Amino acid sequence: MKLHRIAMLAVAAGWLAATFTSAQQTDVAGLNERYKDPELQVEVWADRFESEGREVFDFREEIVASIGLEPGQAVADVGAGTGLYEPLFAAAVGTGGAVYAVDIVPRFIEYIATKAAEQNLTQITTILGDDRSTGLAEGSVDVVFVCDTYHHFEDHEAMLASIHQALRPGGKFVVVDYERIEPRIEHIRADKAQFTAEIEASGFRLTEEIEIEGMEENYVLHFERI
Repeated sequence: MKLHRIAMLAVAAGWLAATFTSAQQTDVAGLNERYKDPELQVEVWADRFESEGREVFDFREEIVASIGLEPGQAVADVGAGTGLYEPLFAAAVGTGGAVYAVDIVPRFIEYIATKAAEQNLTQITTILGDDRSTGLAEGSVDVVFVCDTYHHFEDHEAMLASIHQALRPGGKFVVVDYERIEPRIEHIRADKAQFTAEIEASGFRLTEEIEIEGMEENYVLHFERI
């Protein structure tokens, strides 16, 4: 059943890659401007991002478990926000592994670095990226994780190229994002099939859609770098 769903999604993605027009997408230009406020109150966003009722918070352990991280691996959290997933990634890869917390918001990066130091999570490194690049070195990571962030990519082609470059051959690209349903139609640029088409056109292959019991607003897709 799972393989059938992947095949159906791949067919839909292929069709959308050829037929989807910009008129069918929501314009999200400037979506990230509010995060660039130098007076941004990180604690306010931490309360919002790390609260019960938000699926990626409630199911964070199941999402991380689905990735299958191993000790010694390197994982990058692109769009790390306030660092919700960083301690979980650090525990999964161990002290011999590496966790790169990437974000375009300086205040978020500072917040994550402070928390990592307080918890003595020395395997966590913060990277300030930008709208077109992760800032990750070429071939530096085994896994790139993007949670509720792909729809924020204002230049998805450039970001996907940067992610592809950062991943080692055969590396895993994990995308968690919202289903394009009300009330998020105006917030989410396109739907799952369109995002899949964009990602596959950038040198990735969809390998699995993870089903987590109880998750309704978000989906979890695993891709392989090819």
